[in-house]
Amino acid sequence: MKIASAVSAPVAGALMCLYIGNACAVGMQVSSTSYTEGATIASLYAHDGVGGDQKPCGGKGVSPQVSWSRLPAGAKSVAILMYDMDGNAGLGVSHWVAYNIAANRGQLKEGEGKADGPGVAVGKNVLGEAAYRGPCAPAGETPHHYAITVIATDLAPNLPAGMTRDELMAALKGHALEAQSLVGRFGR
Repeated sequence: MKIASAVSAPVAGALMCLYIGNACAVGMQVSSTSYTEGATIASLYAHDGVGGDQKPCGGKGVSPQVSWSRLPAGAKSVAILMYDMDGNAGLGVSHWVAYNIAANRGQLKEGEGKADGPGVAVGKNVLGEAAYRGPCAPAGETPHHYAITVIATDLAPNLPAGMTRDELMAALKGHALEAQSLVGRFGR
């Protein structure tokens, strides 16, 4: 009986939305096959020790898969940011700046967007490197919260290469249509 009750509520809600129509329309959706909302981020996606500080975090440095759907009308491109909200004593740390991604693409596959490639420009992370830098919370700290945010824009995917997070945010001012985030945790 408990299984039937657990299944009945979502089914009933979905049927009600079908009956009501647009009243249940949901905005932009962001998801990942790499981890779910609030889950622990696997070490596969953590920093691999390659780059400026060579800090070992036990990871493989693979960029996570990210999907987006239900973009607002007029969306031409998306930008993807990964930001450690707890890093730098709460001031935050930018781990991934990806942009110039066609809105209709619908996703970046796992490992795509680690560096510039077809249909994606990768901007500078916290160390000034144009690369994905996986999570790397300091050992012994409470796991940090890492937000992946997808921003739908009305801009054609032709912004200059190598932008920092702040430069990208300035370029998107007045052009961002909607954004959604997915937050995971990483600690060691």
